[in-house]
Amino acid sequence: MADVDAFIDRLDPDMCVVTAVAGGERAGCLVGFSSQCSIRPQRFVVWLSKANHTCRVAGAARHLAVHLLTREQRELAELFGSRTGDDTDKFAHVRWREGPEGAVVLEDVAAWYVGTVTLRADAGDHVGYVLDPVSGGGLDGGDGGPLLRLADAVDIPPGHPAD
Repeated sequence: MADVDAFIDRLDPDMCVVTAVAGGERAGCLVGFSSQCSIRPQRFVVWLSKANHTCRVAGAARHLAVHLLTREQRELAELFGSRTGDDTDKFAHVRWREGPEGAVVLEDVAAWYVGTVTLRADAGDHVGYVLDPVSGGGLDGGDGGPLLRLADAVDIPPGHPAD
């Protein structure tokens, strides 16, 4: 595995917060595995750890919202990355609104995207949620600065262990 580790260790993906709503319950978590996965049709995939409360809520959700954070939003990343929705209402600590299709959209993020869940793919300890675009937006008047990357968030302790 050392050869693969050398490859993986070079990656520095954008971090994002994914939010889900289902059965009257809201959830959200910090995610390091996400990517555009198709050009036509345009699609995006986010990978949620099965250990996370958000993954359980997302399992019943029809739509998910994906939010990009700037490096200056580390406190927001820590809230969604190191606290678990099993015992914390993360949304009581942030500005948010109901967005398209009833999705939870965080205010003041660099950009956001709401997508319809078209596929759930079990890939081991994570589930991939493939999203078709519904709507998106971002900060008015600019990009808000450099995006938060894995290297910026690697020391945020997880709300749940990876296994």
